[in-house]
Amino acid sequence: MSQESTSLSFIATPANAVNGEITVPGDKSVSHRSIMFGALAEGTTHISGFLPGQDCLATMNSFKAMGIEIEGPDAEQNVTVYGKGLHGLTAPEKPLDIGNSGTSIRLLSGILAGQRFNASMAGDSSLNKRPMGRVITPLKQMGANIDAAVDGTPPVVTQALGQDQQLNAIHYDLPMASAQVKSCVLLAGMYASGTTSVTEPGITRDHTERMLTAFGYPVTVEGNKISIEGGHKLKACDIQVPGDISSATFFMVAGLIAKEGQITIKNVGMNPTRIGAINILKQMNGDLTVMNERMAGGEPVADILVKSSNLQGIDIDERDVPLAIDEFPAIFIAAACATGTTRLRGAEELRVKESDRIQAMADGLTILDINCTVYDDGIDIIGGQITSGTVDSQDDHRIAMSFAISSLRATGAVTILDCDNVATSFPNFVALANQVGLSLNQE
Repeated sequence: MSQESTSLSFIATPANAVNGEITVPGDKSVSHRSIMFGALAEGTTHISGFLPGQDCLATMNSFKAMGIEIEGPDAEQNVTVYGKGLHGLTAPEKPLDIGNSGTSIRLLSGILAGQRFNASMAGDSSLNKRPMGRVITPLKQMGANIDAAVDGTPPVVTQALGQDQQLNAIHYDLPMASAQVKSCVLLAGMYASGTTSVTEPGITRDHTERMLTAFGYPVTVEGNKISIEGGHKLKACDIQVPGDISSATFFMVAGLIAKEGQITIKNVGMNPTRIGAINILKQMNGDLTVMNERMAGGEPVADILVKSSNLQGIDIDERDVPLAIDEFPAIFIAAACATGTTRLRGAEELRVKESDRIQAMADGLTILDINCTVYDDGIDIIGGQITSGTVDSQDDHRIAMSFAISSLRATGAVTILDCDNVATSFPNFVALANQVGLSLNQE
C-alpha cells in the first residue's frame, strides 16, 4: 500500500570525540498511545512533545481516516485531538496505510476488533512481512472477526460486530513478553463484556497501563497480571511526551565508545519498564549518570550524563531483555567495542522486529570484522577493532542508526544502505549526530 521510497544511504567517517548537550525527540510509544487514547476519549486532549516521525504520523492519519479531528503537530510538536469516545470512530473510506509501524497495526487491531464497521490495514514491504498471528489469536478468542493473509502477515482485516454484539472478556497468558500484544488485548478489553486480563511471562513496557490511568480508565495491576473491565470511559487530559529512551540509547552508546568527551541527554523518559539499556551499559562499565529525576505527564524523566568509558563484555541478564528490546542494536555496537565477550540469550523477539535484528546486526558486524556467533534467541559478540565496509540496514531504522555510531571506533568509512526508515522514529538523527561530533553524511 505504501509507495516504496528511493533508497537513502549514510556514510559515516571516523571521529574521535563527542561533546554537547542534546534533547532527543519524544517517546514513540507514548506518542502513539496519546493519539489513540485521545481519539477514544471524551473531550479534547492536548499533547506536547509529540514525535513527528512517520510511524506516529501513520497512527495519526489512521484516526483522521476514521473521523477524528486532529490539529498539529506545530513547530513545538504540540498536537490537539478532539476525541469522540470509545464508540465515536467511523468506517474509513479505504484501507488504512500503516507504513512501517508495528505498534500501530498491532494496537489498532485491538481497537478495530471492537468496532461496528469493517476495516483493513497494511503497510510497506517491511511491515507486511511481520507476524500478526500473535494478536489475531487472542482477539479471535474474544470473538473478534479478524484475519490476516494465509501466512499470518498483513493485511489485517476486521469485520464489524453485530449491533447487539460485544467482544467476550478472556484471560490470556502471553506466550512471550510483548507490550504490543498485551496492549492489543487490553484495548480490545475496553469493548468486551466483563473483565479481560493478561498475564505476561516477564515485565514489558507499561505505557498503556499508565495512559489508561491518566485518561481515567480503571486498570488493575497485580504483579504480572493486568486486568481491565469493559464499559468504562476515557476522559480527555493533557499529555507531556518525554524524550524517547530508545533514541537516547544511540547517543549513550556514542558517548561511551568515543575515545574522549561527554554528552548530556536532556529530558529522557525513565519509565522503569524501559531502562534495560541503562542497566546493561552500566554493567558493561559504562560511565552513565542519571540526574535531575522528575515526573512529567505521569512518566518519570531525567537527564543522562555520558562519558567515554572502557567497556567490558558481560553476560546480559535475561531479566533486562524485555526492558531493552528495542535498544539491542545499539547495545551490540557497545559490545563490539568492549573488551571480552558479550552474550545475549532470551531475545527471540528480536527476530520479528522491522528486520531479524539478531541476524542483521551479525551480518553487519561480520563485514566490519567483529567476531560474533548467532543463536536462535541471541548472540555472542567478541569485542575487537571495527574496520570499514558497507552494511545493509535491511530497511530497519535502528540497524541504520546503530552502524552510524559504530564509525566512532572504525578504522575507515562505514556505509549503511537503506536508511529511509530512520525518519520513522528519529527524523533529526543525522543533525544531532553531527552536532555532537560524528561525521555523518546522507546520499
